[in-house]
Amino acid sequence: MNNMIKNLRTPLCVLPFALMSNLAVADWSSTISGASDYTFNGISQTENDFAIQASLDYSDTKTNWYAGSWASNVDFSDGTDVEVDIYFGRTFDLSSTWSLDVGIAYYSYYGGDDSSDLNYPEAYTKFGYENALGQTSFNFFYSWDYAGTEAGHTITSLSHAFSIAENHDITVSYTVSNSLDGDKFSWDGSDTSYHYYELAYSTSISNFDIEVAAQDTSIDSDTSDERIAFSVSRTFDL
Repeated sequence: MNNMIKNLRTPLCVLPFALMSNLAVADWSSTISGASDYTFNGISQTENDFAIQASLDYSDTKTNWYAGSWASNVDFSDGTDVEVDIYFGRTFDLSSTWSLDVGIAYYSYYGGDDSSDLNYPEAYTKFGYENALGQTSFNFFYSWDYAGTEAGHTITSLSHAFSIAENHDITVSYTVSNSLDGDKFSWDGSDTSYHYYELAYSTSISNFDIEVAAQDTSIDSDTSDERIAFSVSRTFDL
């Protein structure tokens, strides 16, 4: 069912007053992206078609709080054609090698009469470990109302990124999506979990970030089978 969902972002109008008072030490940026397919954990959100995406991001360089909003076109069978995500969180340097990112996100959908029924919140915790071999990330996401179904749901991801040459990076990722309430939400008809694998290459050319990724899942469907996904993005400081 869940041909939707991606990363995180919180509208500027709801930023706490403490953050608004620190705008002098804040960084603002916006990222515009074009992708051959919008996939979330290996499942196409656009029926294997292209996507145009944009974000507006805020970060307080003094306190490490951040917030923002991200949007993309989608293509769901109920007429839903737009996704808007908002998020709010904080990063921590635990040591010279370990980092922590905690926050909360809200995913919302538009276009169909019942699109808002898919809206849901999600909390996340991300650990990062960096050494001479690269950057390892362990991420955990939890929703208590996944895709508006009132089902508990977790996403656990392990990834490692490393450079093969200057400005040429490889990321290997493995992710498990798991429904905690199979009677309310399941994948592929009856499965309460599925696995997602990705091998991605990234580089930057003239301020454009380019990524090519090979993806596959354990779900057998036209929108989750093996694929090569391509994206180009550019970030602007505001």
